[in-house]
Amino acid sequence: MTLKRKTSKASLSPDNYRQDMGGDRFLHKKIQALYSLLGSIYGTDKLVIKAGKMEAISLLKSRSMEKKVLGLQRIVFEDPTLDELSSPEELPGILKDIEEEIADLLARKVVEDNIEKKISTRLQERHEEYLQDIKNQVLKEEGGAENAQTLKKYALLEKMKGQQLSRTAMEHLRPKSLEEIVGQERGIRSLMAKLASPYPQNIIIYGPPGVGKTTAARLALEAARNLKHTPFSEEAPFIEVDGTTLRWDPRETTNPLIGSVHDPIYQGARRDLIDGGIPEPKLGLVSEAHGGILFIDEIGEMDPVLQRKLLKVLEDKYVHFDSAYYDATDPRIPKYIQHIFEEGAPADFLLIGATTRFPEEISPALRSRCTAVFFEPLHPGHIQAIVVNAARRLGITLDPEVPAIISLYTIEGRQAINILADAYGLALYQQSREEEEPLRITEDIIREVIQAGRLSPYGTSKASSRGEVGKCFGLGVSGYLGSVLEIEAVAFPAREAGKGQLRFNETAGTMAKDSVFNAASLIRRITGADISDYNLHVNILGGGNIDGPSAGAAIFLALVSALQGKPLRQDTAVTGEVSLQGKIKPVGGLPEKIYGARMAGLQRVLVPLENRDDIPPGLKDCHVLPVRDVEEILPLVMAPDPDSQ
Repeated sequence: MTLKRKTSKASLSPDNYRQDMGGDRFLHKKIQALYSLLGSIYGTDKLVIKAGKMEAISLLKSRSMEKKVLGLQRIVFEDPTLDELSSPEELPGILKDIEEEIADLLARKVVEDNIEKKISTRLQERHEEYLQDIKNQVLKEEGGAENAQTLKKYALLEKMKGQQLSRTAMEHLRPKSLEEIVGQERGIRSLMAKLASPYPQNIIIYGPPGVGKTTAARLALEAARNLKHTPFSEEAPFIEVDGTTLRWDPRETTNPLIGSVHDPIYQGARRDLIDGGIPEPKLGLVSEAHGGILFIDEIGEMDPVLQRKLLKVLEDKYVHFDSAYYDATDPRIPKYIQHIFEEGAPADFLLIGATTRFPEEISPALRSRCTAVFFEPLHPGHIQAIVVNAARRLGITLDPEVPAIISLYTIEGRQAINILADAYGLALYQQSREEEEPLRITEDIIREVIQAGRLSPYGTSKASSRGEVGKCFGLGVSGYLGSVLEIEAVAFPAREAGKGQLRFNETAGTMAKDSVFNAASLIRRITGADISDYNLHVNILGGGNIDGPSAGAAIFLALVSALQGKPLRQDTAVTGEVSLQGKIKPVGGLPEKIYGARMAGLQRVLVPLENRDDIPPGLKDCHVLPVRDVEEILPLVMAPDPDSQ
């Protein structure tokens, strides 16, 4: 049987083909190339075996191109009955057909190889899964996943538990009862008043850092447990978390505060639940705090959406979970999971938050559900008391000057203890091994610690017994801390009457600039002096920005003093907005401003009469006088002369 193949229509004529391609030499190279390609497809050994089956070995070894082509035909088309030799003119067309067949063969080979690889990979995965299932079954039958390696790691953990460093200074010196917290008597009374009831309230504690907010919250639950009428049991938990570290996934795959559901496709889901297609609820901190207190430090830094979720739990006292994978009719679902999905997880707790922000910076929805407790900044006397108490606990003695020195460099109880702890360590390092005398912290040691820490005095005394012309102390507030503003003014007669100028440092802000113009108008109304006859310059020392009108009274007094050449007392500060009728209008942040005046050593503070109820009680080192108008202020701030002592 013979098989004749037609040459392609696109084939060249034999003569042209041989002329363009280099004649018989080209055809010979092409035949060798096709044979080599077959060898790469089948492999040399398999190609020889295939050629033997097709009775093509002798043809391939022949020097005749026609016979070699016939041998290639038998191998490629797998037909040993082909025996008709092609004529030289037909060779190009025959080789073209062989090329196309080899191309098809090569394509099939590539596809088959890819399929074989996928099959091999799939078989390997199935094999590993099968082995893992058998391993899990064996472990379950044997009662656990323990082996020599896991037991060794467990032993190492137990050994690590027995090797621990001593507690930090903050842990050792932390107050053990509410009575030991210094400087917050009013705040603690307010805190306990909200807890010592059968109906305790959610609370937000406001105050500057390092004044005892977190410590008071920890100790408040212990104190409430001992009271008869509170609902807290002896096992009531205290769960503490930092609001700045609370993170959650909007897709609800994780939420450490509220809780979340691990669906069967979730990476952290349990294997036995995955196999059954059962979702696993994970309870959050609100459920851990059930029956006790959830304390969130820096609650004002929480994500607003997370705050709203927390408020929902506060109202419902339950956390409700949902999952598309939950099937209430599935008999394989454990009872506790069924209970959580159908009834929710209990979360009846009391919320106590702490923040360094002002109330107006907290979410109104959160504020409306919590009562406010305010902790006050610590003054130097409080810092000194904290240092003395800490030294007593450490069993060391202090030079008399040490507490006062520390109080100059911080207003935070935490930092004061850290300074003392550094001095304690330095004293131990310097102490000779042979010495057996009690450890003593000297002034030199404290100075060295302060210099090493690059600390600067928190507040320097600005009060003076000498009167000064054109200088008055105003009061400002930033956060929960007040500060003293030094306002000065100078006045020179203008070169031409009515052409005087008023200069004011722009960095103080537009509100302060408005206060200057109000004061100028009021001066003309009260004294009759026309300020347009003077060149006036008002300056806020330090370039401080005044974001409110509360410096109006101080600016008025500085201008009056400069124009009249009368000195003002330098142991007195003034706060209040001045109206064009000369009334002293109320201002905000009065407790903080009085604190700033005390830190600066000022003995008197003049405040608006309408702020008299805002004056903190029990002030011993500063006299606060409410005033109604500028006529009442003037005799209180005027000094006899610039050189008065």
